[in-house]
Amino acid sequence: MGLQIGGALSAAPPRATVSGETALVGIYEISKLLASPARLENVLAGVLTLLSSFLDMRHGLIALLDVKGAPEVVVGAGWSEGAAKLFFDRLPERAVGQIIATKMPIIVEDVAASPLFEGMDLSGWGTEDGQSFSMIGVPIKEGDTVVGTLTVDRARCDRSSVLFDHDVRFLTMVANMVGQTLRLHKLIARDRERLMQESAWREKADRAIPPEVKAEGLKGIVGDSPAVRAVIEKIRIVAKAKSTVLLRGESGTGKELFAAAIHDQSPRRNKPFIKLNCAALPESVLESELFGHERGAFTGAATLRKGRFELADGGTLFLDEIGEITPSFQAKLLRVLQEGEFERVGGSRTLKVDVRLVCATNRNLEEAVQKGEFRADLYYRISVVPIFLPPLRDRKGDLEQLANEFLRRFNDEQGGKLRLSESAMSVLNECGFPGNIRELENCIYRTATLAHGDVIVDKDFSCRKDGCLSAILWSGSSSKWPAGVTPLPIVAPQAARGPMPAPAEAPPVAHAPGDACPGAENCTVIEKDPRTDYEKLVDAMERAGWVKAKAARLLGLTPRQIGYALQKHGIEVKKF
Repeated sequence: MGLQIGGALSAAPPRATVSGETALVGIYEISKLLASPARLENVLAGVLTLLSSFLDMRHGLIALLDVKGAPEVVVGAGWSEGAAKLFFDRLPERAVGQIIATKMPIIVEDVAASPLFEGMDLSGWGTEDGQSFSMIGVPIKEGDTVVGTLTVDRARCDRSSVLFDHDVRFLTMVANMVGQTLRLHKLIARDRERLMQESAWREKADRAIPPEVKAEGLKGIVGDSPAVRAVIEKIRIVAKAKSTVLLRGESGTGKELFAAAIHDQSPRRNKPFIKLNCAALPESVLESELFGHERGAFTGAATLRKGRFELADGGTLFLDEIGEITPSFQAKLLRVLQEGEFERVGGSRTLKVDVRLVCATNRNLEEAVQKGEFRADLYYRISVVPIFLPPLRDRKGDLEQLANEFLRRFNDEQGGKLRLSESAMSVLNECGFPGNIRELENCIYRTATLAHGDVIVDKDFSCRKDGCLSAILWSGSSSKWPAGVTPLPIVAPQAARGPMPAPAEAPPVAHAPGDACPGAENCTVIEKDPRTDYEKLVDAMERAGWVKAKAARLLGLTPRQIGYALQKHGIEVKKF
C-alpha cells in the first residue's frame, strides 16, 4: 500500500547545513518517534515536523509507493488530504523516476532552472515572492528495493552543491530508518492477518463437528464404541463453556484423560492445565496446595508459594477424588467457587482468579449428601454438567484397541515386538475387569513382562497359572464390587506354597477321575449336594465370572468336563 505525507512548514530564516552534533540529536529524536506504537501516518507526519527543526526547509514530502510506483494513499501533515495529493502530483515524474531508477539521492539547486521541472507551473509551491528554491530527494529502501522517496525544498541561497552533502547524508539516514519502520509495520500487519485467519479457521472447525465423533480426535483416548463416542460428543459441546464439569464413574475409567480432553477442546487450551488428587493429601496440606501460603505461615514455609488456583489462572483446574475432602474444607472450597477469590494460608490479601473447574469422583455423591457427608450447596456447584464415564464392561468393542495400545506402549518402552494372539484376546474378552482400564493396563504389562515368546497366548496370563492378582484383590470385598460385575474367584497359589482351602461359600465337591469323560450324558458335576447339577453349575459359573477354567477349579473338574456339563444342561456362556 502506498502512502504520502506532505508537510507545509512556516518560513524560517536560512540556517547553515546540519552539523554532525545536530544530526546526531535529530537522529535520536526521530528514532524515538519511529519506535512509538502510533499509526504509521501519524509517525511519518511527526518525522517531517522534526525535520523542520533541523533543516532549512519549506516543504517536506514522504511518498511510499506501491509495486507499480504510484502513490496509493495520501496523508498530509499541515495539509488537507486533497492539497497534499496535489502537492505530490506537481512533483515531476522525471525527478521521482530518477530517484527510483538510480536508487541514489538527487540535488536540484535551482528548481526553476532545472530541466527536470521544465514547463511546470511552480506557483503552487509558494513562489509568489519570486524567490527561487532548491530541492533534495533521497530514496526510501526496504532491502535493495526502493519503496518510496523523501523530498524537501527550501529557499535557495548562494551555496554550491557541496554544501548540501551534510543534509543529504542526514536525510539518507532518516530515509533508512523510515524504511526499516515500514518493513516492521508490514510484518506486524502480516502476522495479525495470519492470526485472524487461523482464528477464523478454528472457529469454523469448531462449528463443523461431524455427528459421528471419533475418539481419535481427543488426545490419549482410545476406543470407538458407542458409549465412548457419546461421551466425546458431550465433551466437545461443554468444553466451549466455562461451566464446572463433574466426571462420574468407577475407578480406573480414565477420568483424568477426559478432564485433559475438556481442557484441550476449550478456548483455554493455551493456558495451564493444573491437576490435584484431593484424596492424596491431608486437609492442612491440601489447603496450602490449592490456595498457596505466605512466607512464615507455618513451620517450614520459608518462601511464598502460589497455590494451584493461582497457577491455573486463565486455565483449567482438575480436582480428582473431590468426594474425599472433609466437610470443613468443603466450606473453604465453596467460597472460591462462588466468589472466585481466596486468601493464601497466613495471608490477608484477597486474590481473584479466573479458573475453569473440572472435578471427578467415583463416590455416590447423592448418597453422601443425604448422609450429611457432603455439602449440598457444594454438590450443586460442582455438578453443573455431570458426565458419566462408561466402565470397561460397557466398552467391549474397545477392549482389543485398548489392549493393543497398552502393548504398543510396552513395546516402545522395552524395545520389544510382542503381539496378542486370538487365544490371548479370548482370555481378555472373558474377564470382567472390575478395575476397568487401569486393571487391563496392568494385566497387559504383567503378561508382556512374563511372556516367553514374541506372541502372547492364553497360557501366558496369570489367570491360567493360578496367580491372578485381581482375583485375590476382589475376593472378600463384595460390598465394593461395581454394579454388574461378578467377583473373580480366589485361585490356588503356586504349588510351592501348598494348596489353598476352598472358599467358605463353595459347596463340598467330588473330584471326577482323570481328564477323560465318557460323554456329556454321564458327567456329574457335584455329588451329595441337595441342589441340582444345573443350579450348582450356574452358581459356580456366576462366581467365576463365566470363565470356564475358573469355574472348573471351583468344582474340582477340568475345563473340558465343564464344557461337557454346560453342553448337557444347555447353558449358554455369558459374555461381558
